[in-house]
Amino acid sequence: MNPALAVLAGDAHPALAAQVAGLCGARLLPCPVSAFADGETRVRIDADLRDVDLHILQPTCAPTNERLMTLALMAEAARAAGAARVTALVPYFGYARQDVRKHAGEPRSAQLAGRLLAAAGVDRLVVLELHSPALESAFPMPLVHLLADDALLPAVRAWALPAMTIVSPDAGGLKRAQRCAAALGAPLAVLAKTRPRADVAVALEVLGEVRGRDCLILDDMASTGGTIAAAAAALRAAGAREVHALFVHAVLAPGALERIGAARLGRIATTDSVPLAPGARVEVIGVAPLLARAVAGLAAH
Repeated sequence: MNPALAVLAGDAHPALAAQVAGLCGARLLPCPVSAFADGETRVRIDADLRDVDLHILQPTCAPTNERLMTLALMAEAARAAGAARVTALVPYFGYARQDVRKHAGEPRSAQLAGRLLAAAGVDRLVVLELHSPALESAFPMPLVHLLADDALLPAVRAWALPAMTIVSPDAGGLKRAQRCAAALGAPLAVLAKTRPRADVAVALEVLGEVRGRDCLILDDMASTGGTIAAAAAALRAAGAREVHALFVHAVLAPGALERIGAARLGRIATTDSVPLAPGARVEVIGVAPLLARAVAGLAAH
């Protein structure tokens, strides 16, 4: 174990923090999170952090606002405690869906969240599969953007799906689907999709040959489950033999699991970038090795 390397477990996903620390030989440090009587978040780090290369693991999953503020408070506390360097490990980075102003009066939430973390003392940011790759250059601190391919592709190969086609549920995820389809030697299809309003997706047309094939919908996240459900219906209407779904981040707002369950899918899989609700009938693919490699690589520089 390297005493100068530590992982600080936030309150969002302590189990993942423990796995990452174990894999990269870092000390695992707890950080009790509580609240004052009015609900204001309170954190306290009891460990000696002087000259420590600290990595705070805290995905900003629901409740997103609280997770983000807790991460900022932990970074500020770590800096005040003498940490030599503070890296935020944020497997799921919330607010990444609002990265551009589509209408007057809208914020650029992702950039604001990044500035908040920088002001709190975060030196570097490690994220997994940002919703918008364009954000890579938008943060005020150095960013390590991890792709989930090394975790996802072995799992898909092990499924041995016959006549598999990789499906991007929209144009925004096309590069991810192309990358995985090339690695798996599978053909590619994409769905033309519209959003009549936020969090509502309507699949319009399947572009690509899916008739008689096993289709794997590949997406970066499942929030309401509407995109996956609409995509599955469109693929079956186009003659797909069976439809499966694989998404990186199980954001899963209330009702999402029920909506996905009603979509008559074969395999449903996701990563543990955020903790999954107990009893969820979803295959889970671990991302701790990806994060641990990132920590070890950063520590070497």
